Amino acid sequence: MFYAIATRGWQFIAGPISILVIASFFSPQQQGYFYTFASLMGMQSLVELGLHGVIINVSAHEWSRLQLSADGSITGDGEALKRLAGLNQFTTRWYALLGLVFLLACGVGGALFLDQPRPDEISLPRIAWLPPWFCVVVLNALLLWALSFSSMLEGCNQMIVVNRVRMLQFVTGSFAVWLAMSAGWGLWAAAVSVVVRLAWDYWLIAVRYGRFWQSLHATKQDRSISWRHEIWPLQWKMAVQGIVGFLAASLIIPVMFHYHGSVVAGRMGMTWTILLAVESAAYAWVQVRTPLFAMLAARRDWIEMDRVYFRLTAISWGFYLVGVLGLCAGVWCLNALPWGLTQRLASRMLALPETAVFATAFLLIHLSRCQSIYVRAHKEDPFLIAGVVTNLLVVILVVVLGRAYGPIGAASGMLSVTLFLTLPWWTLIWNRCRRDWHG
Repeated sequence: MFYAIATRGWQFIAGPISILVIASFFSPQQQGYFYTFASLMGMQSLVELGLHGVIINVSAHEWSRLQLSADGSITGDGEALKRLAGLNQFTTRWYALLGLVFLLACGVGGALFLDQPRPDEISLPRIAWLPPWFCVVVLNALLLWALSFSSMLEGCNQMIVVNRVRMLQFVTGSFAVWLAMSAGWGLWAAAVSVVVRLAWDYWLIAVRYGRFWQSLHATKQDRSISWRHEIWPLQWKMAVQGIVGFLAASLIIPVMFHYHGSVVAGRMGMTWTILLAVESAAYAWVQVRTPLFAMLAARRDWIEMDRVYFRLTAISWGFYLVGVLGLCAGVWCLNALPWGLTQRLASRMLALPETAVFATAFLLIHLSRCQSIYVRAHKEDPFLIAGVVTNLLVVILVVVLGRAYGPIGAASGMLSVTLFLTLPWWTLIWNRCRRDWHG
């Protein structure tokens, strides 16, 4: 857990530094394109069809009967090892196909979206954004394929090593991006970050866990893992929710880019990124225990499962609350102080009312996400209808109100749905499942 918390903590610390660097070396238009790049990369979750979470839970159930030996190979129940090997074969092939789909769909579709004429502002010339855009897409397609391996490692309870690598990815990636921006590389800085992440993923997969994969490849491929009966029933529900969830979470910056220009999109992107960093840091307290929850569910150890869940959820909620209060105080200070630097920074972020409304919506979403981890650890996902309905409502309100009123309209729409529908609905489902399954 230390490394996961440290990673989110670094993201929280690196946020203010990134604000200073971007404000110093990027124009407002470049800032808008930079954050729109990042938002469109969210299409990874769109094409992945919810498989990441399914792999973690399914592999964790098999890993409850396996372990790593001293030399890094897998030992334990032979049947479980066969099933894990079959799952690994399926996921690597599936993610290779998804990487190709992402490369074509996001590369071409994103370029057409970014190339829209906006008569109300001066857009960047194509030479400034088109080559780095396609480079970022290709690198992220490779990163998507690597996700199949890291998902297996997470499910096999290798969270300490995986989270340590994630921490190193973010720390070294941050420094690399800052150096690229300060050196005048412009939007190529977005590609630098992905190159660093790929390098660390290669070390994790090919070097650190080489014998792990050798054990799986040497095991007779078994069809005892049934995609139709064990993966697809959970995956299709998470896939549908992932699609609407992507639209709800990643559409807001492109909406601002399309209707209000790159400058407003840049302000939205910077505030959104900081809020995501705070929420991710808080969410890590629960997320890193996903394999543990799955193993406890497999063992039917409900008392320990509840004890861990309630304790970590309370910690993560408190962590998030402290973080957003600090963010809102910082935004107020930036707008109140008359100095040139503070005014420059304030002009690159959303104002306090918009920030506060988004922060409240994130808090409610955070609690719902914690409930989802608990329930899905049972290899069930009863959130399908709730997820589709609530996320579609967020999408509609973000587009309609965001187009008419800008960021404050989008924030109000998101908060309304999460306050009056998402959290009550999720809590009702969580209570019912816990009562019925643990009865």
